[in-house]
This record gives sequence, structure tokens and C-alpha cells, in this order.
Amino acid sequence: MRDPSPYRVCFVCTGNICRSPMAESVFRAHAAEVGLDGRVEVDSAGTGPWHEGDGADRRAIDVLTAHGYEQDHIARQFRADWFDHLDLVIALDSGHLHELRALAPTPQDAAKVRLLRSYDPDADQNALGGLDVPDPYFGGTDDFEECLDMIEAASGGLLDAVTEAIDATESAAEGTPGSAAEGTPEQAAQSAENRKSASAADGPDAGKEPA
Repeated sequence: MRDPSPYRVCFVCTGNICRSPMAESVFRAHAAEVGLDGRVEVDSAGTGPWHEGDGADRRAIDVLTAHGYEQDHIARQFRADWFDHLDLVIALDSGHLHELRALAPTPQDAAKVRLLRSYDPDADQNALGGLDVPDPYFGGTDDFEECLDMIEAASGGLLDAVTEAIDATESAAEGTPGSAAEGTPEQAAQSAENRKSASAADGPDAGKEPA
């Protein structure tokens, strides 16, 4: 059995040049702010190979920089064998969610896949687009700003879930009484997600975009 720490989170969009590298940068910064350096690893990937080896979209970089986020990104495609070493796979829209769950080798791996906005308690699952973060690739700066706003709004709830999962895993490793209550890291993340009242993680189907 592999060492349960650090807790590994991978954000996934289509081409890994817009949404998922933005989410990676934001979540890494928020994790560092609460002292999770060394206890969580953050990465990102795309469901397709179109931009492998490329940096993030210039507009994504500009918006991240303007808001004080750092990034050093090279795009790559998500692979099924990554599930074994990942604790949580965060999809940016429902198309990615379904594609990743279909790619998962086991039901346990499929259960690791969550929609990012399912961690935002204020997200309206019945709104147009459901819990998707819209692809800003064909838009302008305002679309990238909107994308960042949605990512930031969900990052707090995701951070709570990951922190709880890390604590539960470390307590279980130490044999602390009560550590079994949350079960696996995925169950701990789901428990925190439920308490955030962010339901319907599958959302409506979304089309595939190039970013």
C-alpha cells in the first residue's frame, strides 16, 4: 500500500491550457495559504492530446497573473493508469466528468472523480450549464475572469474536503480513535461535499471544447 500522504489532486479539462491549469494554480495557492505544503500535491491534465507540450493559454496566464497567482505549466493528457496514485480527480465540466468516470479502471477509481463546482455551496445546479465551468477558449478576457471567479468560489469547499480527507487518513494511519468514521479519503471528501449542500455532481451533459 502506498503512503497515503501527500494527498494528490488532479484538475482536468479538455486541452489542459485554460480551465484546469487555472484551477491548479488557484488551488495550489489556497492550499499553501493554510499550510498544506508537503501534504497535498496539485496537478492538471486534459482529456485530449491537442495541446500536449504547450504552455497555458496566454489569456489564462494574464488573468492569473493579474490576480496574484503563479503558474508554470506544460499541458498533457490524462491517462487511466494515473488513477492508482491519485486521491481526487476534479472535472471542470460534466462532459469531462463522464469521460473520466468511463476511463476509470474500477468503480473505486470512478468515485474519485468530482465536478469542481459541486464544492461551491452557492452554485445553482439548475442554471443554464448546471455545475459546469464554461470553456473560455473562444471568448475574451471577461470569459477568463468569469472562469476564475467560478474556480475561486469552489476552491474553499474543495479545500475543506481535502483537508478533512488528509486529517482522516493521517488519523487512521496513527490509529486515532474515531478515525474510521470518515473511511477512505474519497469518502471523507464526499462527506464534506455533502455538508456543503452541493448535490447532483453529474449535472447536465456538456459539449466538448478545445480548451
